[in-house]
Amino acid sequence: MTTTSPKLTHQSSIQAVFDAQRRHAPQMALTTAKERLERIGRIHRWIQEHEADLLQAMRADFRKPAAEALLGDLGALYYEIRHTNKHLARWMKPHRVPTPLPLLGTSSYVRYEPKGNVLVIAPWNYPFGLCIKPLVAAISTGNVVMLKPSEMTPNTTRTIKRMVEELFPPEEVAVFEGDAAVATQLLDLPFNHIFFTGSPAVGKIVMAAAAKHLTSVTLELGGKSPVIVDETANIKAAAEQVAWGKYFNNGQTCIAPDYLLVHESVKEPFLRAFRESVQRMYNPNGQSADQSESYCRIVNKNHFGRVRRLIEDAVQKGANVTLGGQLNEADNFIAPTVLEGVTDQMAVMQEEIFGPVLPVVPYQTADEALRVINSREKPLALYIQSGSRRNIDYIMQRTSAGDTVVNDLFWQFGHMDLPFGGVNNSGIGKSNGFFGFQELSNMRGVIKRDFGTARFIYPPYTNQIEKLIGFLVKKL
Repeated sequence: MTTTSPKLTHQSSIQAVFDAQRRHAPQMALTTAKERLERIGRIHRWIQEHEADLLQAMRADFRKPAAEALLGDLGALYYEIRHTNKHLARWMKPHRVPTPLPLLGTSSYVRYEPKGNVLVIAPWNYPFGLCIKPLVAAISTGNVVMLKPSEMTPNTTRTIKRMVEELFPPEEVAVFEGDAAVATQLLDLPFNHIFFTGSPAVGKIVMAAAAKHLTSVTLELGGKSPVIVDETANIKAAAEQVAWGKYFNNGQTCIAPDYLLVHESVKEPFLRAFRESVQRMYNPNGQSADQSESYCRIVNKNHFGRVRRLIEDAVQKGANVTLGGQLNEADNFIAPTVLEGVTDQMAVMQEEIFGPVLPVVPYQTADEALRVINSREKPLALYIQSGSRRNIDYIMQRTSAGDTVVNDLFWQFGHMDLPFGGVNNSGIGKSNGFFGFQELSNMRGVIKRDFGTARFIYPPYTNQIEKLIGFLVKKL
């Protein structure tokens, strides 16, 4: 379907569309599973028909390789859609719960109903997938949605706007282009739920704005996610996986390994295998990574300067660049880089890097590594490279993280039967499959009296009634 949408950048237009969506929300709440899946199907078909346009848009924004756009932006989205198609009708059915003995004569169930008006604020690093994946979850629960894609990836944002305007009337789904000023205008509105993906710093701003209206939030944030390589790890496999995970999308991934904790006994063989892996991935013909068609770029000058300052600060304070370090500001290029000799006094060990720089921290005992992890905020992801079940269990029992992957990286985001999300500073709420459906629903508990009565505990409270109540609350 094709619709004509008003210009949505002016504050009055934002308010007008919000009001239209609020009026339309009760109608959307009544949609069936078939009707919601039809809407999701529109999105699916449009993406398939315009896949080349999407890949080109992301390439134009920051030279994202088509393979990484397919895997990082479209892959998880396709999985989400297929999973929702398969399970939505069952998710929407009332979920019956057992009846406790004191409530004999009643039946109970949980009803999943839409929250209503949903705002999705999407990031720039996976500009299509992290905008449309929450949209699919919101539609599956019968919500109306406003989308605010990132202004830092204008080509992808224009493509998102085009898609939405071709597929939905603005009272169901609308897109708002613009910078932080537009986001601020949106956050002033009394949404029923806000789904934000971005940094912890901006997440705090979103949460503060939501608090004014007691709006519920899903905050997909980030932080410093560690990868541990212990003395029992498969060195070659671990090196390949960490190199891929660190430099995928030029390190601009919320679940990328932010720093490496490597056991002292395997540090040198690991780093040797790591350098060989980087060479195979990005310099197969002996050229530098800036000639590689498989290597993304930093998104803009501002972020390029931020990552460069992290490297410079570390070097000034005693760190050594043992791989990479080459920069080209004109192309927003930073080579795959490894820093050794880092300390906690360096900004690179305090801030989320969000770039192709891997600080290396050697350790001698598991407790030493755990002290490094637990001295920081809880990470979005924790990666463990180990061949020892005992070591893995020891680490798992003494840390907290949004998700953990053992002997691999990244796959938690695309596993629709696992909840994806952080803990505290790394995020609030979960997504993926049913967890996203549940996140964007109000779980209404319903209890119905089928027979009998509870009038035998009503006032006036005689000694006999008091004893009966005491028995019920203490024994049943």
